[in-house]
Amino acid sequence: MPSKKLSVVVTRRLPDVVETRMSELFNMTLRYEDTQMSTDELAQAMSDADVLVPTITDKIDADLLARAGDKLKLIANYGAGVDNIDVAAARQRGIHVTNTPDVMTDDTADMTMGLILGVTRRLAEGFRIAQSDDWGGWAPTAMLGGRIKGRCLGILGMGRIGQAVARRAKAFGMQVHYHNRRRLRTEIEEALEATYWESLDQMVARVDVLSINCPHTPSTYHLMNARRLRLLKPSAVIVNTSRGEVIDENALTRMIRAGEIAGAGLDVFERGHEINPRLKALPNVILLPHMGSATVEGRVEMGEKVLINIRTFQDGHRPPDLVLPSAH
Repeated sequence: MPSKKLSVVVTRRLPDVVETRMSELFNMTLRYEDTQMSTDELAQAMSDADVLVPTITDKIDADLLARAGDKLKLIANYGAGVDNIDVAAARQRGIHVTNTPDVMTDDTADMTMGLILGVTRRLAEGFRIAQSDDWGGWAPTAMLGGRIKGRCLGILGMGRIGQAVARRAKAFGMQVHYHNRRRLRTEIEEALEATYWESLDQMVARVDVLSINCPHTPSTYHLMNARRLRLLKPSAVIVNTSRGEVIDENALTRMIRAGEIAGAGLDVFERGHEINPRLKALPNVILLPHMGSATVEGRVEMGEKVLINIRTFQDGHRPPDLVLPSAH
């Protein structure tokens, strides 16, 4: 790579400290309106820049990549997931893709436990009652939730975040069960006191809480479909801090409305920020605006990873967080 500063375009506002550091190192084009770029704006940015720094809201498919021209050499994604980018099409055009893994593990696991507690202890319902003028005071049978100690937690996807959830759940006294594409090593299972289920159906039928912690891929789309959701106990709750597409949201909504599932805590949704109005109306559901990784520390660390990936690429070396095309 030449020694001159790389031209870098950022598609969304990033924390000030990150933007300042980037501006010191590169020829930066920052986006001062914190709104999503249009397809045409993305195409223009990709034709102007050596490096594009998109976020998970930017859909970079093969058609858009075909409009990039020859200048773009690196897409340094500001986020761990890269299902918004056609990595294979990028590689075919000689464009490298990097991401920011490992940064949001603890933050997302914390939020998962928050949702588990929030749904089982009915925190959102209690908040609404306390804020209303209808609360008549404490009563022995009012707002009874469930104790999470001793409950069976099923984790769907036992990667870094799934394991971090397991460690937290173990500290709360929950029984940890999991389903994963590959079984964990024996020593990890023993440390987590986690029980492996080869059959997702069998695990789902036995758990009190189901936590979704797997990525969105063609093989996980609607993995929790209507048939599988019906396997849950009527007293079970489901929590999702991963990807909304893993759950059939319409089926989930129908079943909660019918009392066939006790409740849900969702930080992600099947259609992005367009949430099913019937889901919003349910009292036993906690809905969050995709804030599982939203900590100041996490966002700054993500920016630092982006910087390292760009600098390493600029120096002619393999970026530490290079993403290879999926085998799916």
